[in-house]
Amino acid sequence: MDSKAKKQESKIWQKFRQFYLGPIIAFVVFLALWQSVPVLLGLEHYILPKPTDVVAAAIEDWSLLWPAVQITVVESVLGFFVSAVVGIGVSILLASSKVLERSIYPYAIVLQTIPVVAVAPIVVIWFGAGYNSIVVISFLIGFFPVISNTLMGLNSVDKNKDELFTLYNATKWQKMWKLRIPSALPYMMTGLKISCTLSIVGAIVGEYIAGIGGGKGGLGYSITVAAMQVKTSYLFACGIAAAILGIAFYLLVSMFSNYMLNSWHDSAIKADK
Repeated sequence: MDSKAKKQESKIWQKFRQFYLGPIIAFVVFLALWQSVPVLLGLEHYILPKPTDVVAAAIEDWSLLWPAVQITVVESVLGFFVSAVVGIGVSILLASSKVLERSIYPYAIVLQTIPVVAVAPIVVIWFGAGYNSIVVISFLIGFFPVISNTLMGLNSVDKNKDELFTLYNATKWQKMWKLRIPSALPYMMTGLKISCTLSIVGAIVGEYIAGIGGGKGGLGYSITVAAMQVKTSYLFACGIAAAILGIAFYLLVSMFSNYMLNSWHDSAIKADK
């Protein structure tokens, strides 16, 4: 029993050392350097705040920061959800017909190449300032990775499997639901992982342009106000909150991806080992 416990402890330590020790050391070194540089160079807190200044600002203005985070979460989740549903739906539609794909997909590429800052004012005119416009902007940024990755997956079906379905007289939609969509799942999950982080970027960009105050502004609005008031420590706190939000969102989508793929796809099986 003791040898088993020691072996288990050794495995846990090995895994910790392999995956977590390096990032933790790098993070501690980064914080130490960040704390030291402003002191050594004599920089004022409004030029480069120390980590302790940022933490103090987050605690002091928590009553503003936490509601802003919650608002951005809601906007990002809605934008991501619409991106996922519309992106996957449009991909399936395009993959079902080469004529549709050749006709419509180039316009999706054109939409992606237009800077969102150029489109955002038009979105505000159409949908008004506030949640609607912010969700639409978040959707526009997160939409293309979903459609491009899903479409690639739907068009990358194993030729032998496709011929086997043809041999058994499967219809086009039977092939789609029972072969092409399951085969495209890894690509689809990759698109969702990219889209989930971009949806947060889109929500924050939308808040810069279409955000509203009065306690209803998200992180983008808070960043704008903090920059105007030269509250650099709070500005850093908002930026770090947005980064943490992006990491958390990515991890949640990665967990969902592993849940969908871990029983059969190599990428998830290797990640679990």
